[in-house]
Amino acid sequence: MERQNYRGYAIWGHAIAQRDNLLEHDRYAASGTITRDTKFVEASGILGVFVSEQEAQEAGLSWARAWVDNHG
Repeated sequence: MERQNYRGYAIWGHAIAQRDNLLEHDRYAASGTITRDTKFVEASGILGVFVSEQEAQEAGLSWARAWVDNHG
């Protein structure tokens, strides 16, 4: 999970490890969360599945920045 401050909000990018079977490499489902003043504002749901944890976290953060830009 990676946290950033963005335009008065705390935004979070999540990477949730996914594995279909024991022989596959881990993949990461991405999601984002937005809070303000420690209160929940919005969450994305699953945005996609990525090969790396960092890519998944960045997808969540990107979604959160776009949400703030459109609603903040």
